[in-house]
Parts: sequence; structure tokens; C-alpha cells
Amino acid sequence: MDFSNKKITVMGLGLLGRALGDISYLAQKGAEIIVTDLKTEKELATSLKVLKKYKNISYHLGGHSINDFKDRDIILHAPNAPRDSIYLKTARKSKALITQSTALFVFLTQGIILGITGTRGKTTTTHLVYHILKKYLKNKKPVCIGRQKVYLGGNIKGISTLAMLDKVKKGDIVVMELDSWQLESMGKLGISPKYAGVTTFMPDHLNYYKGNLDAYLEDKAQIFLHQKKEDILVLNEGIAKIILNKYKNKIKSKITVVKNKEAQKYDIKIPGEHNFINVSVAIGLCKKLNIPEKIIKLGVESYHGVEGRLEFVKSVKGIKIYNDTCSTTPDATLVGLRALSGGSNAIKSSKTVLIMGGADKNIDMTKLTDSIAKYAKAVVLIPGTGSDKVREILRKKMIKFYESNTLKSAVSIAFKLSKKGDTILFSPAFASFGMFSNEFDRGEKFLKVVNKFK
Repeated sequence: MDFSNKKITVMGLGLLGRALGDISYLAQKGAEIIVTDLKTEKELATSLKVLKKYKNISYHLGGHSINDFKDRDIILHAPNAPRDSIYLKTARKSKALITQSTALFVFLTQGIILGITGTRGKTTTTHLVYHILKKYLKNKKPVCIGRQKVYLGGNIKGISTLAMLDKVKKGDIVVMELDSWQLESMGKLGISPKYAGVTTFMPDHLNYYKGNLDAYLEDKAQIFLHQKKEDILVLNEGIAKIILNKYKNKIKSKITVVKNKEAQKYDIKIPGEHNFINVSVAIGLCKKLNIPEKIIKLGVESYHGVEGRLEFVKSVKGIKIYNDTCSTTPDATLVGLRALSGGSNAIKSSKTVLIMGGADKNIDMTKLTDSIAKYAKAVVLIPGTGSDKVREILRKKMIKFYESNTLKSAVSIAFKLSKKGDTILFSPAFASFGMFSNEFDRGEKFLKVVNKFK
């Protein structure tokens, strides 16, 4: 697609860097761009500074304007833009192409897309597959004829997938983490990855889906619903029953169901039983790419995980500290607690002090709150609507908890409650809105606080 002189509105600039890269790329290609965001100029200062050099960009910040969505060629919208948005309705009337940048890349690229989704595990699995492929291609051995390079894209912090359009050549592999919003846009374009992997499915984003779990699953299913007969779908054994019960007659691709025991053969460096799911899906996908067993083993056993996902930070006076900021659901936090104190592939610690809290996503907390006492000696709550929701539950269950107005004081309280051999786990169980720009900002602020303790 030739973007020169195309009238493009980008809905959502943000601070993560993905949209920033998209806009820079489109500006370089000569598009006529309007950038609109609910955040103010002051809030977006760091992103705006980078775009200052482009003269073909105009801005509408601190809110949206209907006029910015009229008579446009393309609307690139933010991931969680409401489905009933009046601005997107306006754009539809003018017959603009309404999509997200990741979906547009998949639609336009000549590369081979390997996509991974799941409520939990998609990031770890995506990075692991990329890690294994990089190991294999290090010796300049193509996976098969024509596949010479591998790229990482999709829902990855700071990476504009759209900006890779010129780099990715025919036959190159793009390993992509795909969330439900990106997949929703891909579904509307009628496209799915050639290779698809699904890790897990749990309740999440029910504030966006208005409590409709089936609508959330339907968006996730777009990763395979448009695959062709020769394409590949890899499902973990846990998710396979859900997927096949609902979609078996709609799936055209070749299905492989992988078992957790495939991962248990390896010396996995990332803790927790849940990572058997992630590793098994990664192994299944790499086998379908004809990666030799010895390379898969080398890749799995040299992989140490992703920042912000049960990431070991350091030890202070014998107290281990883990950053699990990307745990934005109760299921994810429960998995983290188990990974540190119970089950196979777990890191055994005396007791865990859990720091949690944030913005509510309308997800049932019962499973987590019923289990907290088993794995944690105490809970420290940081502010948020989710914290307000869980406070009374903890009180009723007589679970020892403390409250803090800042992350700094939360960490201080956690240290006071811990002794040598214990673990401090920062695993919020809620979204980051309110105190932080996003979960990455939340994790970075946690690390800054923790690194001041000696």
C-alpha cells in the first residue's frame, strides 16, 4: 500500500512507543496524519518531542473531535477503543478503513506470520519461540528455503510492527504476540497467521466486553478462524477442549494438541507450573517449523523469561524480590504465588508477602482470595478501584493485610513484614490505570523503589 498523501487519523498516541513508531513510519511515507488522544499535550510530552520534526502531522489532544474521523482514508485506533465509539461510527459512514496497525501489517506483509495468543502466557511463549528461532538462524541456516530472517512484533513494548513493513521480505518469519483487540481487527480483515498457537483462556477484560466471556473468546478465536488448510494451529491440552468444543467444525487448518509433559523433559529456567503450558506450545510451533530437537532444547534451557513476568529482581538481606507487574488478573497473580511456593517447577520460599492492587476489570476475585492465605503470609494493598473491591473480602476472610498510598511505602511495609528466606512478590492482579501510565510504567517504578533498598 502506498501511504503517500493518504489521509490517516491515529486514535491514541500513548507512551508505550508502538503508536509512536507507527506515526513516525507513516509520516516518513508522506501520509497526511491527524493524531488524537484523550491525554493532554503535557501528558504526552515525551512522545510529542519525537514527532516534532514531522510537518505532515496535526494534533487534537485532551479529547477527540468528530471532524477528525470524517473523510479519512484510514483510521488506526487504540486497542481498547469502545466498540460503540461515536468516532468510529462516524468513520464507518465515510467508508474509511478502520483497523489497528498490527492488523494492517499482517494484511500487507509478505512475511510469514507466526502468531501466539492466550489470556496468560502469550508474551513468554512469543519471546521463547523468537529466542529458539534466533538460536537456529545464528548459524545462517534457514528454517526452510526462503526463510532467512526472523522478527519480533505485535503486542510488544516499544516496537512498531507496522514500521517493519519495509524490512520484512517474502519468506521472513514474524513472531507475533497477539491480544484480543489486535485479533478482533484481524478478524474484520479476514486474516489469521499461517502458524498460530494458543496457550490459555481465562476471564479477562470483562469491563471492555461488558461481562460477555463468549465475546472475548470469539476475538481470541480470530487467530485461527481465517486460516487455510495448509496452515498450522497448536493448542495446549488445557485450552484444546474449550476451542474444539466450540470451533472444531469451523477450523480448516491442521491442529496439533501439545501436552505439558513435552516441556517437562527440559531443564526450564522460568519458574512455575504454568510455564509448562507456555513451553509446550513453543515446542509444538518450533517442531512444525522443522527446528531440530537439539536446537529446541538449547533454546528452552537458555531462556530466562521476560521482564515484568515473575522476573527475579534481586535479594536484599536474604529476601528475594520478584516483579510480576504484568499480572493484571487474579488468575495470573495466583499462578505467581504458586510458582514461588508450591507445585512442580516452583521456587520454594518460606513465606511470600504479596503487594497487589490497581484498577478493577470486573473479574471475580474469589479464586484468588480463597487461596491467598495458603501462599502468602500477608498482603499489602496499593490504591485503586480493584483494591477497594478486594479489601472487604480480605477482611471477611481474616487475611492479614496492610494498606499504602504509595508504591514506596508498600515496598517498605513488605520489607518490614519479611525475614530472611521470605519472598516479596509484586503481582497486582488488576490493571494499572490511576497511579501509573501502564503496567510497564508500574513495573519500572517498582524497580526504582526496590533498587534503593540494600
